[in-house]
Amino acid sequence: MFQAAGYRAMAPGWPGVPDTVQGARANPDSIANHGIDDVTSHYAAIIADLPAKPILIGHSFGGLIAEKLLGQDLAAAAIAIDAAQIKGVLPLPLSSLRSTPAGVPQPRQQVPGGLPDRRAVPLQLRQRHRPRRIRHPVRAMDHPGPRAPLFEAAAANFSLHSPAKVNTTIDNRGPLLLIMGGQDHTVPEAITKSTLKQYRHSHAVNDLIEFPDRGHSLTIDHGWRDVASACLDWLYKNSL
Repeated sequence: MFQAAGYRAMAPGWPGVPDTVQGARANPDSIANHGIDDVTSHYAAIIADLPAKPILIGHSFGGLIAEKLLGQDLAAAAIAIDAAQIKGVLPLPLSSLRSTPAGVPQPRQQVPGGLPDRRAVPLQLRQRHRPRRIRHPVRAMDHPGPRAPLFEAAAANFSLHSPAKVNTTIDNRGPLLLIMGGQDHTVPEAITKSTLKQYRHSHAVNDLIEFPDRGHSLTIDHGWRDVASACLDWLYKNSL
């Protein structure tokens, strides 16, 4: 859809992620042990090989990574969809904690230094969707993901040098669009609205679009074209 609109579209995965869901399930260790800084550096290296700054579109933790890269002035613009909470975002609703238990340290999951283990674990379908009316084959796409980013984001406000910290005050950067789903229980609207407030001291473009009836999987759910169209409209509006 973006290629048809005239963009060169790329979708590089996280470091260590195999090409298929089956491959990821068969070898979860290849995905493990990657925190927010690791993922950010991975994409920064990809950007360094491009002929121009890209427009970044990220979902969930991909949204947080897109914000970090934009704050480093490595992108022409960024669209963060249902983005994970950055450092400074205070509300962490119970629904968010309940839907990401893989990131909450458990007594027998500690390693030296007090951090949880850095294994890769799958996020169960029931943790992402309440109520359980699901109209897309999301179960077939479930595969393990690293614990580390979940824990780093949840603990961001307790760490002076948290990897979830984003430069939200930079003025000479490209525009930012935050998109949220009103029925998202993983990244509730309170988190996204609080994220927008973190940018109040920046004179760069910071916009917010809400899809009131959508949940966390709005990029792959039945209405994904509406989300993609909103992204394209915003890019046209900002002459990107």
